[in-house]
Order: sequence, then C-alpha cells, then structure tokens
Amino acid sequence: MIFIGGGSLLWRAVRSAANSGHCVDLVCVRPEETCPDGFPIVEVDDVNSVAAMIEATCTDGVVWSINNPTILRAPLLDLGLRIYNIHNGPLPAYRGLPEIAITFAILNGETHYAATLHKVDHGIDTGAVLDIEEFPIAPQDRFQEVMLTGLRACHTLFERNLDRAVSAAFTPVDSPSSDGAYYGRARLRELCDRRGDPDFARAGGLGVFTPLYPELAAALEQPAMTESVHS
Repeated sequence: MIFIGGGSLLWRAVRSAANSGHCVDLVCVRPEETCPDGFPIVEVDDVNSVAAMIEATCTDGVVWSINNPTILRAPLLDLGLRIYNIHNGPLPAYRGLPEIAITFAILNGETHYAATLHKVDHGIDTGAVLDIEEFPIAPQDRFQEVMLTGLRACHTLFERNLDRAVSAAFTPVDSPSSDGAYYGRARLRELCDRRGDPDFARAGGLGVFTPLYPELAAALEQPAMTESVHS
C-alpha cells in the first residue's frame, strides 16, 4: 500500500493502515514534510517522477492520495494500480482545492457538505465516486468549523473503506450528473467582489487555518473593486 500526500490527515491514515495490519510499502511526501519515524519515506517534489519506484514497491496494488497537492499524471496513472483519493468536498459539485471550495460553499449558502472517496482518473476530481460522508453546515459555522468537520469526515471515509480498497470490493455510488464547478486558485480573484455577501465573514473565518492558506487569507482581505476605485 502506497500513500501520497502530506499533513496530519495523511499520517492518521498511514498509522490507521499500519495498526489494521496492512503493509505500508512507501509514503511519498514533499521535501518540506515533517515525517514520523517507522515508515519508509521518499521525498520528492513531483511524485509522478517516481512512478517506476511506486510500481516496483507496491505489494497490493493500492495507492492512496490524501491531502496531496500534486496532480497525478501518466505514467503513474497508466500502471494498473488502484489509486484512490479522499476529497474534502462533495463531488462533482465542488472539485479542486478544498480550502477554496469550502470558502465558496459557504458563500453559496450551502447547508450540507461532504467528503468524497473516488477513484483517480486522468481528470481532476472526476473519477468514479465510491463513497460519501455527508454532514450539515450550521448557520453559525465558519470556514474553520466546516474544514475541521470535513477533515474528520475524510478520515471516517478512509477507515470505512480501507479493507474494501484492498479487496477492490467497491460499487460506484450515484452522484449528480452535473459537472459541478472547479475551485482552483483562479477563483480567488472573485472574492473581492463577494465582500457584500451576508456570509462573507463566515467564509473568511479561517481561524487556525489562516497560516496554512496564505493566498486565500490574502484574497479575503482584498477590498472590493468598487472600494479600490474610489479610495
């Protein structure tokens, strides 16, 4: 079993897999990642460049992409491995970067959200949906609360589906036929014009996540275009 990604969500999954008796063959992380002892690690800027190592090392055909900032591409995607991603957001409605998707979900007035387990294909968050963990967004919930609940939902999905991933005992679940929207960094420029939205303060309540998402925090601080013109 191979893991790709970073952060506490990744390491919770790695420990959970090991504690459940699964072989953690390799954990692929960025060079700046702080790694615990006891697991085989490869530090690499672009995990796609070590596709041959992943193929040679993986003993059960399973690869987990968890909190992984790198888009997976060929040849890694063409090796016949079963690659799964746990996305902090409902798919296909909120594809892309979780922090930006959550910001817009709050601005859009969503009252429910979800974490999604899906197969990784050649698109971005477009693979078959395998499981969903839904949760409500309360009227007072800020970004921080939605993100934290989403992270817990992600780990719930991992633990619930760990054995299924090894045995490939999945049946894709029904998901909306709409392509939804992609929430990447290009959407940040829209935030300055959403400052008048009634839920803007909630969307901008990054809390403990402020230092983790400096680009998002900066975009939320930008004045509206009309304010800039007349200032």
